[in-house]
Amino acid sequence: MRRRLPARSWLFVPGDSERKQEKALSSPADALILDLEDSVAAEQLPTARRRVAEVLQAGPRRNTQQLWVRINPPSSPLARDDLEAVLPHAPQGLVLPKVSSPRDIAQIVPLLGCDSPVRLLVIATETPRAVLSLAQWDLVAFGRLIAGLTWGMEDLGAALGASAKTRADGSLTFTFELARSLCLLAAAAAGTQAVDGIHTDFRDAAGLAREALRSRRDGFTGKLAIHPDQVAAINTAFSPTAEEIERAQRIVAAFAVQPGAGVTSLDGQMLDRPHLIQAQRTLEEAGRDS
Repeated sequence: MRRRLPARSWLFVPGDSERKQEKALSSPADALILDLEDSVAAEQLPTARRRVAEVLQAGPRRNTQQLWVRINPPSSPLARDDLEAVLPHAPQGLVLPKVSSPRDIAQIVPLLGCDSPVRLLVIATETPRAVLSLAQWDLVAFGRLIAGLTWGMEDLGAALGASAKTRADGSLTFTFELARSLCLLAAAAAGTQAVDGIHTDFRDAAGLAREALRSRRDGFTGKLAIHPDQVAAINTAFSPTAEEIERAQRIVAAFAVQPGAGVTSLDGQMLDRPHLIQAQRTLEEAGRDS
């Protein structure tokens, strides 16, 4: 059986908006994040929980689309009510916001149930404490429960009182670039997926395309989206190009000529087993939609 590949595009959808959910379900997004946190007003939470439960019960429109739910922060009393509303309907996973330490994650674990297949995508940089402590987080202790780490700058910016998060050319200022890099490193150290944060201007298609390509080059395997129009560019950026596929095929073929060899060569370049593993991964990603 083919393993489930990491989601490339993660589209946030307000939990209380049937119209936006319908549009998202028809989009090519690999994963939808049905939101019960920032995009839902407090008085709308009961309605949003019921609506999200209905979407989960109905299931995705296509077999490859995953349904996730962003609950309220683990430290909030609202989180337990969120879980009671959505867990019976088996979301693919939960997105945990405003996590400051692994202790916040541990608060959720007993509420999931011993045999729950639900996994967690942790937003790891929304508080200053989280950014300062990320290098010491022991996520390996949670095993396969942690599906990935992502990062956010809006709440962090508010906590810092930052008047701007980007420079005139659109690049991140030092503190936010640091948060992004620490998220990437922490995910790699934990052996889990790193998902890049949002591109806030959903009308800026060219800027999003550049940012998503940079994300992939840096080592992220997916990116958050806030509008369906952003999904196609993200999926494209995180999919192998024709040139990458062709080279991967040649690398696999070069190793196939010498079964069991640890080293081979191609076009004058020495190749070892990591090159083969990366080539095999590229070909697996290329067959995602086949």
